[in-house]
Amino acid sequence: MATLYQGNVPTMAPPADAAGPTIRTIQLSDLHDVLKRGWEDFKAVPSHAIVLCVIYPVLGLVLARVAMGYSVIPLLFPLAAGFALIGPFAALGLYELSSRRERYEEASAWDAMEVLRSPSFGAMLGLGTLLLALFVTWVATAQAIYVAAFGYEGVSGISDFVTRVLTTSQGWWLIVIGCGTGFLFALAALCISAVSFPLMLDRHAGAFEAMVTSLRVVAKNPVPMAAWGLIVAVLLALGTIPAFLGLAVVIPLLGHATWHLYRKVIVSDPGARPVPPPPHRQRKPAADFPANLFPWRNRTDA
Repeated sequence: MATLYQGNVPTMAPPADAAGPTIRTIQLSDLHDVLKRGWEDFKAVPSHAIVLCVIYPVLGLVLARVAMGYSVIPLLFPLAAGFALIGPFAALGLYELSSRRERYEEASAWDAMEVLRSPSFGAMLGLGTLLLALFVTWVATAQAIYVAAFGYEGVSGISDFVTRVLTTSQGWWLIVIGCGTGFLFALAALCISAVSFPLMLDRHAGAFEAMVTSLRVVAKNPVPMAAWGLIVAVLLALGTIPAFLGLAVVIPLLGHATWHLYRKVIVSDPGARPVPPPPHRQRKPAADFPANLFPWRNRTDA
């Protein structure tokens, strides 16, 4: 059965896979392309980054200050790293915007809220709750590791904290154990959510099917997905400078890019509506003015 894709090129649809969506093998160069496309989406709809994403670093800082008080400084890094765990759920509206731009439809701030009307929003909410629980567990674990290294004594400032971490044996133990533990949490989140939310939005898949598909994607593309996880970690680390404000750009960029990563690794559904070509705007010659502007052009000599 032939299916029309962008460009009106007939292509034979791949056979249906009873085990789930068909997965492609991608290369490291594809990651550059998805980041480029994500950046283009961000430039096209930059206001959504402020509406959807600034709230997350702000709330993170406020909640940390209220809940932890003087202990907020040791948890700044775990909180920043933790955004990688809940980021896939936080970017739901961004997937919707990228999907609309892909179909050459209008994309506005209100359109991002259309994700709430998705038939699979309940499944998205369930998986998002799982990621939130993973985030809370990670922060609690990071706090426990810090207490095991330095006890309950607070720090007087950032310089005091940096001195403790970099000039003591307990500090280096904290770095090794903390980063190793954080890597395991990040790996778990990547495996179950790499393409889960875009899949649920695009095909209305259930949470379990989406997680299994995400695991299959990671298993089939271990090197590119590991590189993707590293890119996410580096960009999020850069996004914390200054004062977490960089996340207002990094999170939407990664959100849009994740949608395009999903398109790279998952073969299009044969039964899906084909992507229409961009609307063609007919150009008029510069001299082709409306006749009513020059009424004498319509007169004929008697």
